[in-house]
Amino acid sequence: VQLQASGGGLVQAGGYLRLSCVASGRTYTTDIMGWFRQAPGKEREFVAAINWVGDRTRYADSVKGRFTISRDDAQNTVVLQMNSLKPEDTAVYYCAVSRNPWARAKYEYWGQGTQVTVSS
Repeated sequence: VQLQASGGGLVQAGGYLRLSCVASGRTYTTDIMGWFRQAPGKEREFVAAINWVGDRTRYADSVKGRFTISRDDAQNTVVLQMNSLKPEDTAVYYCAVSRNPWARAKYEYWGQGTQVTVSS
């Protein structure tokens, strides 16, 4: 599977951005798609995940209530809607795929990152 992320940019605090990740190549209905982020000098961290069907989601505590992950089956796309952005959301955002079961997700396929910068 190949993953292509897009939608990053520069936004003021309180604003919003919408990230998209298009999956191409071989995909499976058991795939889990996730978003991660890495800020300068920090380790990569989990942001959100959704199963292929779209009926299971999980969020990092830091983004709950502000970010929403969703799927567009027709276009093999996962969307991360980010609202009420904060400067601490600034990072490179990556999409990834896990082919492990939900409870033991292990992300082995990664797309290139897209930069999100939130100014104060």
